[in-house]
Amino acid sequence: MKKVLIDKTAIIDNGAQIGNGTKIWHFCHVMGTARMGEDCVLGQNVFIGNKAVLGNNVKVQNNVSVYEGVVCEDDVFLGPSMVFTNVINPRSAVNRKEEFKKTLVKKGATIGANATIVCGTTLGEYCFIGAGAVVTKDVKPYALMTGVPARQKGWVSRSGALLNDDLVCPETGEKYILADGFLKIKE
Repeated sequence: MKKVLIDKTAIIDNGAQIGNGTKIWHFCHVMGTARMGEDCVLGQNVFIGNKAVLGNNVKVQNNVSVYEGVVCEDDVFLGPSMVFTNVINPRSAVNRKEEFKKTLVKKGATIGANATIVCGTTLGEYCFIGAGAVVTKDVKPYALMTGVPARQKGWVSRSGALLNDDLVCPETGEKYILADGFLKIKE
């Protein structure tokens, strides 16, 4: 069984579920009802809120907060200082904790540094959100999204390589097909 590594400056609230082999670095805070799978890595100054869920092998880079309502499936990468929201119309004087919206980040997705993910969206399997992009609506599997607001600029493979018109991954040779506007692996 792999050991969990927790830096002495991290705060782990009672009840938090942390999978084997997970590493939690400096100045992190994991709330009591958070759930994390195996082999996750939390970089410096990461916050995992109550009811937030991280699957197996999720990498969370420095200065990221994963709030209540966010679910990250297996093999997700959250780049440095990327942002999740959980309320559509926040106001300091209005309590909207009952209005938190769910955000689902599907298996293998990557979110680049300083990107913002507006709550209530689903990011498809293996999609790639470019650095600084602002995602305001659902993202298709394997889609490359850039800009403000984020727009699809192409397709990426499971390994994160940009696909050309032939839809063959230049790194792995995997072949993909486009059907009804969605990309999938050719079987």
